[in-house]
Amino acid sequence: MNSLHLIIHYHEIILKGKNRFIFVKKLIENLKEALGPLGVKNIRESQGRLIGDIPPEVNLTDLKIRTSRVFGMANFAIATATDTSLEEIQEEALRQLCKEEAFDTFRIYTKRAYKGYPLSSMEVDRIVGAYIKEKLGKQVNLTNPSKTLFIEILKNKAYIYTARFKGPGGLPVSTGGTLVSLLSGGIDSPVAAYRMMKRGCKIIFVHFHSYPYLSKTSQEKVQDIVEILSQYQGPSKLYLIPFGDIQKEIVLSVPHKYRIVLYRRMMMRIAGRIAMNERALALITGESLGQVSSQTLENITTIEQAAPLSIMRPLIGMDKQEIIDQAKAIGTYGISIIPDQDCCQLFIPRHPAVRTHMEEVKRVEASLPIEKLIEMGIKGSQILMIRAY
Repeated sequence: MNSLHLIIHYHEIILKGKNRFIFVKKLIENLKEALGPLGVKNIRESQGRLIGDIPPEVNLTDLKIRTSRVFGMANFAIATATDTSLEEIQEEALRQLCKEEAFDTFRIYTKRAYKGYPLSSMEVDRIVGAYIKEKLGKQVNLTNPSKTLFIEILKNKAYIYTARFKGPGGLPVSTGGTLVSLLSGGIDSPVAAYRMMKRGCKIIFVHFHSYPYLSKTSQEKVQDIVEILSQYQGPSKLYLIPFGDIQKEIVLSVPHKYRIVLYRRMMMRIAGRIAMNERALALITGESLGQVSSQTLENITTIEQAAPLSIMRPLIGMDKQEIIDQAKAIGTYGISIIPDQDCCQLFIPRHPAVRTHMEEVKRVEASLPIEKLIEMGIKGSQILMIRAY
Protein backbone atom coordinates (compact mmCIF):
# COMPACT_ATOMS: atom_id res chain seq x y z
CA MET A 1 0.00 0.00 0.00
CA ASN A 2 1.27 3.48 -0.86
CA SER A 3 2.29 5.71 2.05
CA LEU A 4 0.24 8.62 3.44
CA HIS A 5 1.55 12.16 3.57
CA LEU A 6 0.39 15.55 4.80
CA ILE A 7 0.46 18.15 2.02
CA ILE A 8 0.35 21.80 3.12
CA HIS A 9 -0.05 24.87 0.91
CA TYR A 10 1.00 28.28 2.22
CA HIS A 11 -1.28 31.22 2.84
CA GLU A 12 0.24 34.72 2.59
CA ILE A 13 3.74 33.34 3.17
CA ILE A 14 3.85 32.97 -0.60
CA LEU A 15 4.00 36.78 -0.89
CA LYS A 16 7.05 37.21 1.36
CA GLY A 17 9.72 37.20 -1.34
CA LYS A 18 13.29 36.99 -0.07
CA ASN A 19 12.11 36.62 3.55
CA ARG A 20 9.91 33.64 2.79
CA PHE A 21 12.39 31.10 4.17
CA ILE A 22 12.04 32.65 7.66
CA PHE A 23 8.28 32.14 7.65
CA VAL A 24 8.52 28.65 6.16
CA LYS A 25 11.04 27.61 8.80
CA LYS A 26 8.77 28.83 11.60
CA LEU A 27 5.72 27.14 10.06
CA ILE A 28 7.63 23.85 9.99
CA GLU A 29 8.61 24.31 13.66
CA ASN A 30 5.00 25.05 14.64
CA LEU A 31 3.73 22.02 12.74
CA LYS A 32 6.28 19.80 14.47
CA GLU A 33 5.15 21.20 17.83
CA ALA A 34 1.49 20.48 17.05
CA LEU A 35 1.87 17.14 15.26
CA GLY A 36 4.93 15.65 16.93
CA PRO A 37 2.84 13.85 19.59
CA LEU A 38 1.02 12.04 16.76
CA GLY A 39 4.28 10.77 15.30
CA VAL A 40 4.18 12.89 12.13
CA LYS A 41 7.80 13.11 11.02
CA ASN A 42 10.11 14.66 8.49
CA ILE A 43 8.10 17.77 7.69
CA ARG A 44 10.02 19.48 4.88
CA GLU A 45 9.64 22.00 2.10
CA SER A 46 9.37 20.65 -1.42
CA GLN A 47 8.72 22.79 -4.49
CA GLY A 48 6.44 25.38 -2.92
CA ARG A 49 4.62 23.22 -0.39
CA LEU A 50 5.30 21.35 2.85
CA ILE A 51 5.17 17.57 3.06
CA GLY A 52 5.06 15.47 6.23
CA ASP A 53 5.17 11.69 6.62
CA ILE A 54 2.14 10.19 8.38
CA PRO A 55 2.66 6.95 10.34
CA PRO A 56 0.17 4.15 9.62
CA GLU A 57 -1.27 4.11 13.15
CA VAL A 58 -2.14 7.82 13.36
CA ASN A 59 -5.69 8.94 14.12
CA LEU A 60 -6.54 10.95 10.99
CA THR A 61 -9.36 12.88 12.67
CA ASP A 62 -6.99 14.09 15.38
CA LEU A 63 -4.42 14.91 12.72
CA LYS A 64 -6.89 17.06 10.78
CA ILE A 65 -7.99 18.95 13.90
CA ARG A 66 -4.46 19.73 15.05
CA THR A 67 -3.28 20.72 11.58
CA SER A 68 -6.27 23.02 11.03
CA ARG A 69 -5.15 25.19 14.00
CA VAL A 70 -1.64 25.98 12.78
CA PHE A 71 -1.52 29.50 11.34
CA GLY A 72 0.19 30.07 7.99
CA MET A 73 -1.68 27.55 5.83
CA ALA A 74 -4.16 28.17 3.02
CA ASN A 75 -5.20 24.50 2.93
CA PHE A 76 -3.92 21.00 3.56
CA ALA A 77 -4.63 17.45 2.43
CA ILE A 78 -3.94 13.86 3.36
CA ALA A 79 -2.46 12.35 0.22
CA THR A 80 -1.12 9.06 -1.04
CA ALA A 81 2.29 9.08 -2.69
CA THR A 82 3.11 7.13 -5.83
CA ASP A 83 5.93 7.27 -8.32
CA THR A 84 5.39 9.61 -11.26
CA SER A 85 4.59 7.05 -13.94
CA LEU A 86 1.23 7.64 -15.56
CA GLU A 87 0.19 4.04 -14.92
CA GLU A 88 0.81 4.36 -11.16
CA ILE A 89 -1.06 7.67 -11.04
CA GLN A 90 -4.04 6.19 -12.87
CA GLU A 91 -4.21 3.14 -10.60
CA GLU A 92 -4.03 5.21 -7.42
CA ALA A 93 -6.63 7.67 -8.75
CA LEU A 94 -8.98 4.79 -9.48
CA ARG A 95 -8.36 3.21 -6.07
CA GLN A 96 -9.16 6.44 -4.24
CA LEU A 97 -12.31 7.19 -6.23
CA CYS A 98 -13.57 3.64 -5.71
CA LYS A 99 -13.45 4.27 -1.93
CA GLU A 100 -15.54 7.43 -2.18
CA GLU A 101 -19.25 7.59 -1.53
CA ALA A 102 -21.52 7.58 -4.56
CA PHE A 103 -20.85 10.45 -6.96
CA ASP A 104 -22.21 11.23 -10.42
CA THR A 105 -19.58 13.49 -11.94
CA PHE A 106 -15.91 14.10 -11.38
CA ARG A 107 -12.99 16.30 -12.30
CA ILE A 108 -9.24 15.71 -12.31
CA TYR A 109 -7.17 18.69 -11.14
CA THR A 110 -3.44 18.33 -11.73
CA LYS A 111 -0.74 20.70 -10.53
CA ARG A 112 2.65 19.98 -12.09
CA ALA A 113 5.21 21.48 -9.73
CA TYR A 114 8.04 19.72 -11.57
CA LYS A 115 8.10 21.38 -14.98
CA GLY A 116 10.41 18.71 -16.38
CA TYR A 117 7.56 16.18 -16.34
CA PRO A 118 6.89 15.05 -19.94
CA LEU A 119 3.14 15.81 -19.83
CA SER A 120 1.42 19.10 -19.09
CA SER A 121 -1.14 19.42 -16.30
CA MET A 122 -3.98 19.50 -18.84
CA GLU A 123 -2.68 16.39 -20.57
CA VAL A 124 -2.58 14.50 -17.26
CA ASP A 125 -6.12 15.71 -16.50
CA ARG A 126 -7.35 14.43 -19.84
CA ILE A 127 -5.58 11.05 -19.77
CA VAL A 128 -6.44 10.20 -16.14
CA GLY A 129 -10.00 11.51 -16.62
CA ALA A 130 -10.52 9.26 -19.64
CA TYR A 131 -9.19 6.28 -17.67
CA ILE A 132 -11.57 6.89 -14.75
CA LYS A 133 -14.50 7.43 -17.09
CA GLU A 134 -13.79 4.11 -18.80
CA LYS A 135 -13.35 2.17 -15.55
CA LEU A 136 -16.20 3.67 -13.52
CA GLY A 137 -18.59 4.94 -16.16
CA LYS A 138 -18.75 8.40 -14.53
CA GLN A 139 -19.09 11.65 -16.44
CA VAL A 140 -16.56 14.47 -16.41
CA ASN A 141 -17.80 17.88 -15.22
CA LEU A 142 -15.19 20.63 -15.15
CA THR A 143 -17.37 23.38 -13.67
CA ASN A 144 -19.45 21.76 -10.93
CA PRO A 145 -18.32 18.19 -10.26
CA SER A 146 -19.62 16.18 -7.33
CA LYS A 147 -16.06 14.91 -6.73
CA THR A 148 -12.62 16.34 -7.52
CA LEU A 149 -9.45 14.27 -7.53
CA PHE A 150 -6.24 16.24 -7.01
CA ILE A 151 -2.85 15.24 -8.43
CA GLU A 152 0.36 17.06 -7.51
CA ILE A 153 3.40 16.02 -9.50
CA LEU A 154 6.82 16.73 -8.00
CA LYS A 155 10.20 15.63 -9.29
CA ASN A 156 10.25 12.13 -7.81
CA LYS A 157 6.74 11.61 -6.45
CA ALA A 158 3.11 12.23 -7.28
CA TYR A 159 0.66 12.97 -4.49
CA ILE A 160 -3.00 12.11 -4.97
CA TYR A 161 -6.02 12.96 -2.82
CA THR A 162 -9.76 13.65 -3.00
CA ALA A 163 -10.26 16.26 -0.25
CA ARG A 164 -8.69 19.57 0.68
CA PHE A 165 -9.21 21.03 4.14
CA LYS A 166 -9.25 24.74 4.81
CA GLY A 167 -6.36 26.11 6.83
CA PRO A 168 -6.67 29.02 9.28
CA GLY A 169 -4.66 31.40 7.06
CA GLY A 170 -2.54 34.14 8.57
CA LEU A 171 1.14 33.94 9.43
CA PRO A 172 3.06 31.43 11.57
CA VAL A 173 2.99 32.24 15.28
CA SER A 174 6.21 33.90 16.53
CA THR A 175 7.04 35.57 13.20
CA GLY A 176 5.35 38.81 14.35
CA GLY A 177 6.91 39.31 17.79
CA THR A 178 5.56 38.91 21.33
CA LEU A 179 2.52 40.71 22.77
CA VAL A 180 0.86 40.74 26.19
CA SER A 181 -2.91 40.26 26.21
CA LEU A 182 -5.17 41.44 29.03
CA LEU A 183 -7.53 38.48 29.36
CA SER A 184 -10.72 39.07 31.33
CA GLY A 185 -12.47 35.73 30.89
CA GLY A 186 -15.30 37.33 28.93
CA ILE A 187 -16.15 36.92 25.27
CA ASP A 188 -14.06 39.68 23.73
CA SER A 189 -10.46 39.40 24.95
CA PRO A 190 -9.89 35.77 23.83
CA VAL A 191 -11.01 36.73 20.32
CA ALA A 192 -8.65 39.71 20.34
CA ALA A 193 -5.74 37.45 21.32
CA TYR A 194 -6.66 34.92 18.63
CA ARG A 195 -6.72 37.61 15.94
CA MET A 196 -3.22 38.74 16.85
CA MET A 197 -1.97 35.13 16.91
CA LYS A 198 -3.23 34.90 13.34
CA ARG A 199 -0.99 37.84 12.45
CA GLY A 200 2.02 35.84 13.64
CA CYS A 201 2.29 37.11 17.22
CA LYS A 202 3.14 35.00 20.25
CA ILE A 203 0.81 35.95 23.11
CA ILE A 204 1.52 36.11 26.86
CA PHE A 205 -1.66 36.40 28.93
CA VAL A 206 -2.38 38.56 31.97
CA HIS A 207 -5.53 38.12 34.08
CA PHE A 208 -6.51 40.43 36.95
CA HIS A 209 -8.64 38.83 39.69
CA SER A 210 -10.04 39.91 43.05
CA TYR A 211 -9.70 36.69 45.02
CA PRO A 212 -10.26 36.34 48.01
CA TYR A 213 -12.80 39.19 47.86
CA LEU A 214 -14.51 37.40 44.96
CA SER A 215 -14.55 33.72 43.95
CA LYS A 216 -11.86 31.90 41.96
CA THR A 217 -14.23 31.32 39.04
CA SER A 218 -12.63 33.90 36.77
CA GLN A 219 -9.18 32.36 37.31
CA GLU A 220 -10.50 28.91 36.47
CA LYS A 221 -12.20 30.26 33.35
CA VAL A 222 -9.12 31.99 31.98
CA GLN A 223 -7.01 28.89 32.49
CA ASP A 224 -9.52 26.93 30.39
CA ILE A 225 -9.57 29.70 27.78
CA VAL A 226 -5.78 29.82 27.57
CA GLU A 227 -5.74 26.05 27.15
CA ILE A 228 -7.98 26.43 24.10
CA LEU A 229 -5.92 29.29 22.68
CA SER A 230 -2.76 27.23 23.20
CA GLN A 231 -4.07 24.90 20.52
CA TYR A 232 -3.34 27.73 18.09
CA GLN A 233 0.02 28.99 19.40
CA GLY A 234 1.53 26.21 21.48
CA PRO A 235 2.41 26.40 25.20
CA SER A 236 1.29 29.70 26.74
CA LYS A 237 2.33 31.73 29.77
CA LEU A 238 -0.43 33.11 32.00
CA TYR A 239 0.06 35.71 34.75
CA LEU A 240 -2.64 35.78 37.46
CA ILE A 241 -2.54 39.19 39.15
CA PRO A 242 -4.29 39.80 42.52
CA PHE A 243 -6.10 43.11 42.09
CA GLY A 244 -8.49 43.35 45.05
CA ASP A 245 -6.14 45.19 47.43
CA ILE A 246 -5.15 47.57 44.64
CA GLN A 247 -8.83 48.31 44.06
CA LYS A 248 -9.28 49.02 47.77
CA GLU A 249 -6.52 51.63 47.61
CA ILE A 250 -8.23 53.28 44.64
CA VAL A 251 -11.65 53.22 46.33
CA LEU A 252 -10.27 54.91 49.45
CA SER A 253 -8.51 57.66 47.53
CA VAL A 254 -10.64 58.80 44.56
CA PRO A 255 -14.25 59.81 43.80
CA HIS A 256 -16.43 56.81 42.98
CA LYS A 257 -17.26 57.75 39.40
CA TYR A 258 -13.59 57.50 38.36
CA ARG A 259 -13.00 54.01 39.75
CA ILE A 260 -13.44 52.01 36.53
CA VAL A 261 -11.13 54.26 34.54
CA LEU A 262 -8.48 54.19 37.28
CA TYR A 263 -8.78 50.39 37.60
CA ARG A 264 -8.10 50.14 33.88
CA ARG A 265 -5.21 52.59 33.98
CA MET A 266 -3.57 50.59 36.76
CA MET A 267 -4.06 47.38 34.79
CA MET A 268 -2.30 48.96 31.81
CA ARG A 269 0.64 49.96 33.98
CA ILE A 270 1.01 46.49 35.50
CA ALA A 271 0.53 44.67 32.19
CA GLY A 272 2.98 47.10 30.59
CA ARG A 273 5.61 46.33 33.24
CA ILE A 274 5.15 42.61 32.63
CA ALA A 275 5.41 43.19 28.89
CA MET A 276 8.70 45.03 29.26
CA ASN A 277 10.05 42.27 31.52
CA GLU A 278 9.03 39.72 28.87
CA ARG A 279 10.45 41.85 26.04
CA ALA A 280 7.01 42.09 24.49
CA LEU A 281 6.42 44.95 22.07
CA ALA A 282 2.81 45.96 22.81
CA LEU A 283 -0.37 45.18 24.75
CA ILE A 284 -3.64 43.73 23.44
CA THR A 285 -7.12 44.47 24.74
CA GLY A 286 -10.56 43.26 23.67
CA GLU A 287 -12.03 46.75 23.57
CA SER A 288 -14.79 47.51 21.06
CA LEU A 289 -15.72 51.14 20.68
CA GLY A 290 -18.78 52.12 22.69
CA GLN A 291 -19.54 48.66 24.07
CA VAL A 292 -19.28 49.57 27.78
CA SER A 293 -18.64 52.73 29.79
CA SER A 294 -14.84 52.31 29.82
CA GLN A 295 -14.83 51.96 26.03
CA THR A 296 -16.06 55.37 24.97
CA LEU A 297 -13.54 57.19 22.81
CA GLU A 298 -12.79 59.61 25.66
CA ASN A 299 -12.19 56.86 28.22
CA ILE A 300 -10.15 54.75 25.83
CA THR A 301 -7.91 57.75 25.22
CA THR A 302 -7.59 58.46 28.93
CA ILE A 303 -6.82 54.85 29.81
CA GLU A 304 -4.19 54.31 27.13
CA GLN A 305 -2.17 57.27 28.40
CA ALA A 306 -1.16 55.15 31.40
CA ALA A 307 0.29 52.34 29.29
CA PRO A 308 4.07 52.36 28.81
CA LEU A 309 3.69 50.53 25.48
CA SER A 310 1.41 50.71 22.46
CA ILE A 311 -2.03 49.10 22.80
CA MET A 312 -3.47 47.01 19.98
CA ARG A 313 -7.26 46.69 19.78
CA PRO A 314 -8.10 44.20 17.03
CA LEU A 315 -11.84 44.30 17.86
CA ILE A 316 -12.25 48.07 18.00
CA GLY A 317 -14.58 48.30 14.98
CA MET A 318 -16.42 44.99 15.43
CA ASP A 319 -19.95 44.70 16.79
CA LYS A 320 -20.90 42.25 19.52
CA GLN A 321 -22.44 39.65 17.23
CA GLU A 322 -19.32 39.53 15.05
CA ILE A 323 -17.21 38.94 18.15
CA ILE A 324 -19.59 36.25 19.44
CA ASP A 325 -19.51 34.44 16.09
CA GLN A 326 -15.72 34.33 16.12
CA ALA A 327 -15.63 33.22 19.77
CA LYS A 328 -17.88 30.30 18.83
CA ALA A 329 -15.68 29.44 15.85
CA ILE A 330 -12.47 29.27 17.88
CA GLY A 331 -14.08 27.41 20.79
CA THR A 332 -13.89 29.95 23.63
CA TYR A 333 -17.50 31.15 23.71
CA GLY A 334 -18.90 28.33 25.88
CA ILE A 335 -16.37 29.05 28.63
CA SER A 336 -16.61 32.84 28.34
CA ILE A 337 -20.35 32.88 29.08
CA ILE A 338 -20.02 30.89 32.31
CA PRO A 339 -21.10 33.34 35.07
CA ASP A 340 -18.25 34.65 37.18
CA GLN A 341 -17.20 37.66 39.21
CA ASP A 342 -14.43 39.51 37.46
CA CYS A 343 -12.39 42.11 39.29
CA CYS A 344 -14.19 45.10 37.77
CA GLN A 345 -17.37 44.03 39.58
CA LEU A 346 -15.67 44.70 42.92
CA PHE A 347 -16.45 48.15 44.30
CA ILE A 348 -18.14 49.11 41.04
CA PRO A 349 -19.77 52.59 41.06
CA ARG A 350 -23.44 52.95 40.20
CA HIS A 351 -22.78 55.76 37.72
CA PRO A 352 -19.24 55.51 36.27
CA ALA A 353 -17.78 58.43 34.33
CA VAL A 354 -18.20 57.80 30.60
CA ARG A 355 -16.30 60.79 29.19
CA THR A 356 -13.24 61.48 31.30
CA HIS A 357 -10.44 63.87 30.38
CA MET A 358 -6.77 63.56 31.08
CA GLU A 359 -6.49 66.64 33.28
CA GLU A 360 -9.20 65.55 35.71
CA VAL A 361 -7.96 61.96 35.85
CA LYS A 362 -4.41 63.07 36.65
CA ARG A 363 -5.78 65.31 39.37
CA VAL A 364 -7.75 62.56 41.14
CA GLU A 365 -4.96 60.01 40.56
CA ALA A 366 -2.31 62.20 42.17
CA SER A 367 -3.10 60.85 45.63
CA LEU A 368 -2.36 57.23 44.64
CA PRO A 369 1.00 55.53 45.39
CA ILE A 370 1.20 54.32 41.79
CA GLU A 371 4.63 52.68 41.86
CA LYS A 372 3.77 50.86 45.10
CA LEU A 373 0.56 49.52 43.54
CA ILE A 374 2.38 48.34 40.43
CA GLU A 375 4.91 46.47 42.58
CA MET A 376 2.08 45.00 44.66
CA GLY A 377 0.52 43.51 41.52
CA ILE A 378 3.81 42.20 40.12
CA LYS A 379 5.02 40.63 43.37
CA GLY A 380 1.70 38.96 44.06
CA SER A 381 1.42 37.43 40.59
CA GLN A 382 1.22 33.72 39.96
CA ILE A 383 2.74 32.47 36.68
CA LEU A 384 1.37 29.35 34.96
CA MET A 385 2.55 27.52 31.83
CA ILE A 386 -0.44 26.03 30.03
CA ARG A 387 -0.40 23.44 27.27
CA ALA A 388 -3.29 22.38 25.07
CA TYR A 389 -2.47 18.68 24.88
